[in-house]
Amino acid sequence: FGSRKNYLPLQPCSVMKSCAMVAAASLFTTVLALPLTQAASIQRHNEGALTDVHGPIMQLRGALSNFFTPLTTDLRTPGKILADEGTGMMKSRYPFFHTSSELKSEIQRLTTACNNMMTVDTHTDEGVEVEVVTVRDPRAYPKNKVFIVSGEHARELIGPESTLFMLRGLCGDVEMTGDRKPADILRESEFQVVLNANPRSRQEVEKGNFCVRENPNGVDLNRNWDEEWNAEGTGAPKGDKPFSEPETRIVKMLLDKYKPTTFLSVHSGTLGMYMPWAWSKDRLASRNQPAMMRVLEALDADHCQCPFGAAGKEVGYPCPGTSVDWAYDSLKTPYSFAFEIWGSPESNAEMRQRWQEKKAEFDEASLAGGVHLGHPHFQELFSNHPSEFVPTSSGVSMLQTNSSAEMDRELCFSMFNPTTQELYEQSVQNWAEAYLDMAKLIAKDLSQSQIER
Repeated sequence: FGSRKNYLPLQPCSVMKSCAMVAAASLFTTVLALPLTQAASIQRHNEGALTDVHGPIMQLRGALSNFFTPLTTDLRTPGKILADEGTGMMKSRYPFFHTSSELKSEIQRLTTACNNMMTVDTHTDEGVEVEVVTVRDPRAYPKNKVFIVSGEHARELIGPESTLFMLRGLCGDVEMTGDRKPADILRESEFQVVLNANPRSRQEVEKGNFCVRENPNGVDLNRNWDEEWNAEGTGAPKGDKPFSEPETRIVKMLLDKYKPTTFLSVHSGTLGMYMPWAWSKDRLASRNQPAMMRVLEALDADHCQCPFGAAGKEVGYPCPGTSVDWAYDSLKTPYSFAFEIWGSPESNAEMRQRWQEKKAEFDEASLAGGVHLGHPHFQELFSNHPSEFVPTSSGVSMLQTNSSAEMDRELCFSMFNPTTQELYEQSVQNWAEAYLDMAKLIAKDLSQSQIER
């Protein structure tokens, strides 16, 4: 297994029971350690036919995981915790991701490297602490105030990584490609960023519970906003009332105070870029709609090549209680978006091809004019490639499940996050630059026109 630390080495044993346990545990860790990409590529020949055995491997992995998860001690040393169990599982398997403490350390480091342009504040509600980072050139008078929230769903680790990379770019800590010069961007835009909006559940993900989506109270934080909260939806747990959760209340307080001109909620599980409404199955956002569509179209060409436009659904299951709708409606934020920034490469390739085919079949003028992605024309696409913001009539998708019993935890990780450093680096660079391009496009709009708020 090379540098992996989650194995149990075989050893001589004198008791039959111990030998059986060691062998079984070794089998468990062998299957669990197998990268998903390798599992997906293992095939066998059966009478000349090439048969994919990915499914049985994943079933075996899930069964072994459920059986052996309680076995967290090294059998050679009673009481010794295995390196991958506890806080180190995410880091030992995917060392290019930051832990929660590393995210904080990186932000503190950047505050001293950002030429007095970055500040960090911590806000507490019912013992829950959420940090917010502000980047602003004190010499500038920016027209565009950009608020970005990531990590609302704990398992979507790539979101905070991409926003951290953007902050590093703004501070000159990493180089952005093209004409994305930090000084020019900060002359027209300022930024406020919540990297880790679900800090308690993220700790569980870092321990290896890669399927955890909701907060410890079992509430989906992106269904807890007071925007059509009581509307019929997908059945995702929305809490006892709007803003019942301390994490959501903190972000709401920040938004109320900041009053952004641009709002972005970052997610993963597929690729897509959306604008309001998410809650309605038959209504389209009207205020500033053409300007928002122009921004999404420009970003799509350079960064996504994926479904973009108004979320919602013709019939069936809308998504009420989301932050993207709340910012647009309650704060009158002129530009309000939600991006989904990661899906598996294999799924993305097929989805992009089908998206281009569907667009070609559809009236481009109607799409540009605001036909929402829940239109029946796009249902087959989103049934096969489910989105957080465009649910289908089939019901709740894998993107909206929280239980590790429903999804193998390694499959969870690969569905929502890159599993190799190369893919990770490509993703964070691409989307950090997309966020900066978004800011530039909107700042230009704001400087040239009167936006209705």
